[in-house]
Amino acid sequence: MRDSSQNAIKDGPHCPIAPRRTLSVAPMLDWTDRHCRYFHRLLTRETLLYTEMVTTGALIHGDRPRHLDFSPVEHPVALQLGGSEPRELAECGRLGQGWGYDEINLNVGCPSGRVQSGRFGACLMLSPDRVADCVKAMRDAVGIPVTVKHRIGVDARDSYAELLEFVGTLAEAGCRTFIVHARKAWLEGLSPKENREIPPLRYEVVHRLKQDFPALEIILNGGIQTLDAAERQLEHCDGVMIGRAAYQDPWLLAGADRRLFGGTNPVDDRHSAVERLFPYVERHLAAGGRLNHISRHILGLFNGRPGARRWRRILSEESWRDGAGIGVLEKALAAAGTP
Repeated sequence: MRDSSQNAIKDGPHCPIAPRRTLSVAPMLDWTDRHCRYFHRLLTRETLLYTEMVTTGALIHGDRPRHLDFSPVEHPVALQLGGSEPRELAECGRLGQGWGYDEINLNVGCPSGRVQSGRFGACLMLSPDRVADCVKAMRDAVGIPVTVKHRIGVDARDSYAELLEFVGTLAEAGCRTFIVHARKAWLEGLSPKENREIPPLRYEVVHRLKQDFPALEIILNGGIQTLDAAERQLEHCDGVMIGRAAYQDPWLLAGADRRLFGGTNPVDDRHSAVERLFPYVERHLAAGGRLNHISRHILGLFNGRPGARRWRRILSEESWRDGAGIGVLEKALAAAGTP
């Protein structure tokens, strides 16, 4: 077993610490595709975006452009990988770097049965030495940051000492950034949805992790619904990752650049955000795509506004039809009311 004591990792092995980032949008399967990320980038220049998880098998044996292509405007953008074989992860890390991604992230947090059957995701927390070998192989293969997203524990292996050992072992292998979902995962008995809701959030565990590993970048994930909540957590951690809240109410991202990064917000109102999306939609349609590939990611844009229901109804009923185009978006904007 590797020496995972705090002193063993304070001075390294080191790789350059990734630039500090205070906000990111979580990788979410079937949600954070390239269309979603393009729209989120219109709302915030600074927030780090993540791909959906891509398995090593899908990249090695599948359609690489389909999984890896993205628009240059999405930067900074990270590729999340799912796998447990160091050689395969190294190969996929090289592919990601070659495709232009800014970071390679390893999924050690997903508890779904399908992921477990492939021996990756949250079940890897039970094998910290294996994860460390994966991290080292990827770091040896690429020159961009390699990060890990994980839980605070798995099943009965949820003591703080075990979490400390896990993080320390990976830090010795060179990982400097840890994105920590502040819930444990149950590998059996709970669905992925239940694993996001039933195990209690324990932010204090993530805060303590940052105290014990001050040289590491610790990003807190889980249950963050607002920028106010993100700011509170930034008093204890280096960054915050927002998941479904950023998807279901994407307008919250529009205030991030000013509040969290000291910059200016890219758009003034929801209407202008959609109008800025028009050229992208037109290119997608001209290439044979359908409007609903994009419109499904903007359904929540007017959440909390008087015209939200009309906006969602028009997009839901009309975007999937043959020939649906910019006119549907314009109709939905008019129904949503004033900016």
